[in-house]
Amino acid sequence: MADLLHQELRSYARDMTAALKAMSESAFSPHELKTLRSFSSGEASYYLGVADGYLRKAHHDGRIQEVEMGAGNRRKYSVAQIADIRSKLAESAHKPEQFLPGRRSSNDEMQVWAFVNFKGGSGKTSSAIHVSHALALRGYRVLVVDCDPQASITTFFGYQPELDFFDSGSLYDVIRYKDRETGAGPVPLRQIIKKSYFHNLDLAPGGIHVSEFETETPSALSRGELPVFFDKIREALKDVKDDYDIVIMDCPPQLGYVTLSAICAAQNIVMTIIPERVDMASAAQFLNMASSLTEVLHENAGVGLFDNFKFLLSRFDTNVATQVDLAEFMRELFGSAVMKSAFLKSSAVSEAGISQQTVLEVDLSAVKNRKTYERAIQSVHEITAEIEEMIQKNWGRMT
Repeated sequence: MADLLHQELRSYARDMTAALKAMSESAFSPHELKTLRSFSSGEASYYLGVADGYLRKAHHDGRIQEVEMGAGNRRKYSVAQIADIRSKLAESAHKPEQFLPGRRSSNDEMQVWAFVNFKGGSGKTSSAIHVSHALALRGYRVLVVDCDPQASITTFFGYQPELDFFDSGSLYDVIRYKDRETGAGPVPLRQIIKKSYFHNLDLAPGGIHVSEFETETPSALSRGELPVFFDKIREALKDVKDDYDIVIMDCPPQLGYVTLSAICAAQNIVMTIIPERVDMASAAQFLNMASSLTEVLHENAGVGLFDNFKFLLSRFDTNVATQVDLAEFMRELFGSAVMKSAFLKSSAVSEAGISQQTVLEVDLSAVKNRKTYERAIQSVHEITAEIEEMIQKNWGRMT
């Protein structure tokens, strides 16, 4: 007798959820928020944008507080201490803006960045979370918005979306349409935002219910319900427009209504792409479809203006000749639209991801392949510096 598909799928889902829960609990205690390691003086100096000697002298002169001493009598900084030191140094600096890179006036608009790709496995989520962590460490107030029903980026914050946001609390609650029977409607974005273990880094979680937006939108369009789907995320972000410098949106690996809504809300779009033939073909398909749809939205609703559209080479293996050749081909084809920096393929990124961490979170003193991690971290820093330069230019600042 043949098995019933729904029963089989439910069994697999139950087993997979249990396995994921066990893996999560082995990485950190259940029902506790993740914690962040301390940083060395060299790392703190980098994120503050000063020389190591400058930081030591500031301690010696009493301009900033002392911190815990670790092995070898070396200073250890928490992320909150780095943020506090940033504020203290700004108070006494001739150019306070050196330490305060975020918005400085009402003329500096909140920068919204969408990370997109048509194909799963492109390094989109990994790129988005690493950049988010690095920007927060650099002193920006960052909100991560998980637009993906798979909610992969939400897991990096220590949550289990299939358990924690199964009933409510995800982006769906914010962009949903009004229920005609119960009258229940969308809630303010601020209501679902979760503070994180990273100073200045918050999360609007994703979850499986976000997928319902795809099935409900056609019906809402036929009813003429407002706001229309492409305005949903843009309108939601107005609730927090004064709270953050940067919004990073991780979009689903498909060109559906959620992705289009995110693209319409963003002034900046980063499309991750692996320099492989099949990924380039997928990217071409995505671009063709996106151009047609955004043209319709522009003609009928006036949306579609943006500051930056960039290709980010991801999972780039510099040891593979074909990838190196295709990367060069893309740079020749698209010029400055391809970011100068690339997210290198690294076992360090995969290892860190097992415990729901970025390479920036890993204590390097506890790893065997330190040079591999340092190379991956350098890759993240270069990408972030390039994005940071674009952000500053968007605000009219010369860097």
